Amino acid sequence: MRVERANESDIPALVALNNRYAPQGLTLPRSETFAYGHLADYRVLRDADGAVIGCVALDEYSPSIVELISLAVTPEAQGLGHGKQLIAAAERLARARGYQEIFAVSFSDELFLSCGFEHAALSHFPEKIARYASVDASEIQVGEKHCFTRRLG
Repeated sequence: MRVERANESDIPALVALNNRYAPQGLTLPRSETFAYGHLADYRVLRDADGAVIGCVALDEYSPSIVELISLAVTPEAQGLGHGKQLIAAAERLARARGYQEIFAVSFSDELFLSCGFEHAALSHFPEKIARYASVDASEIQVGEKHCFTRRLG
């Protein structure tokens, strides 16, 4: 298994994998246009045959803050540590780009805490709240999802 930068031919697989979990509220729906516009921000996990079995991306909020988004692993590849691999890849990319803080909004408390993230109040990220409001105001009602953060600098 290897994590690498996504390429244009991965876009349909990225969107399909991400959107597989959108109906349950585990991910936000993504379009091919979104994936294309953020292609340099995506990292993919490939199986031995080169197929995409996991993905993660970064979404910048400011020159110092970035969100980890679109974390998804195929059902048959879950429970094998691939989520941790993808989070580590996203962190490496965020550090290389000079971000001071990375955050995520997720149901996966145990996963993010085991990767060194800490719970944070969503109110710590007013930019995220504003973006939720502009995309879908119902997303502000995070419910059981929690906000996690990790200082990188």
